Amino acid sequence: MGRTKKLYIIGGTMGAGKTTVCQRLKLRLPDSVFLDGDWCWDMHPFKVTEETKLMVVSNICFLLNSFLHCSEYENIIFCWVMHQQAIIDDILSRLDTSGCEVRTISLVLSEEALRKRMQADIDRGLREPDVIERSLPRLPLYEELNTIKIDVSDISPDRAAELIAQL
Repeated sequence: MGRTKKLYIIGGTMGAGKTTVCQRLKLRLPDSVFLDGDWCWDMHPFKVTEETKLMVVSNICFLLNSFLHCSEYENIIFCWVMHQQAIIDDILSRLDTSGCEVRTISLVLSEEALRKRMQADIDRGLREPDVIERSLPRLPLYEELNTIKIDVSDISPDRAAELIAQL
C-alpha cells in the first residue's frame, strides 16, 4: 500500500500569487503534480458563459481525477480563483478523494498588497489596467470560505509554499 495522497485546493483572488506559490510548492513536495485551473480554459477571445463555465469545471475534474488515480503522484496541487464555497464544493463533489487527504486553502492579502502586486503586473504588460477593479471586490469573499487562510501580504512565495507544505 502506498502513502496517503494529498490534494491541495488553493484559491485566491487574481494577483494573490497562486500560480507562483503552487509552482514553489510543487518543488517542495515529493511526487507532486500541479494544475492551474486557468490552463483549462485558456482561449481567445476569453468568454465566460454558462457553457464555458461548465466546460472548465469538467476539464479540471477530469485532470484532477486522472492525477488522483495515477500511482506516480503523492501530492496533487490545484489552484484557481475559487471565490465562492459552491465552486470548491462542486469540484470536490466530482473528485474521487477516497484514501486522500484534502486541504483547502485560500491565499488572502491586504488591499494595499493586492494593488501593489497588480500594478507591478500592469507595468510589466502582464495584466490589463482594469484588473485591479475586478479583483478588489473579491477580496472579502475569501474570508467567508471554509478554507485555511494564509495571509501572503508580506511573505514571499517560498514562505507561503513552506507554510502550505507544513499543513
